[in-house]
Amino acid sequence: MAVNKKGTKQIADNRKARHDYFVLESIECGIELVGTEVKSIRGGGVNLKDSWCSIDDGEMWVKGMHISPYEQGNIFNRDPLRVRRLLLHKREIMRLLGKVKQEGLTLIPLSLYFKDSRVKLELGLCKGKKLHDKREDMANKAAAREIERTLKERNQ
Repeated sequence: MAVNKKGTKQIADNRKARHDYFVLESIECGIELVGTEVKSIRGGGVNLKDSWCSIDDGEMWVKGMHISPYEQGNIFNRDPLRVRRLLLHKREIMRLLGKVKQEGLTLIPLSLYFKDSRVKLELGLCKGKKLHDKREDMANKAAAREIERTLKERNQ
């Protein structure tokens, strides 16, 4: 999914997720937040690095996502690591639950962004990478950089 569409603004990206997992599918979903959390997100105080999603009682929750307390928030600030509900249709949640249970996949937040005035989360249906897969990806990236560098030198 291209997050750089008109009316969207990237807030946070989970680069570690793309390093540790194969992303098979990505889904856009809303997230339930309180006012001071939104203000903190506007200031860039969010970290997706160690977050994951789970499905409990037919609802999807994001866990481990850190939203820093808002500086002027006083008593309205919430716990930075609290569990937050994701907003998806029931049929989407059931479809994802089936894939997670049967195929052993994982739900990982990939990025957080504003779409118009709403905060959206890009959720990835992921499969874990083995060590040799990570090495192969790093070798491919290094080769692509080398090719790009060589082409740039020849064109000058």
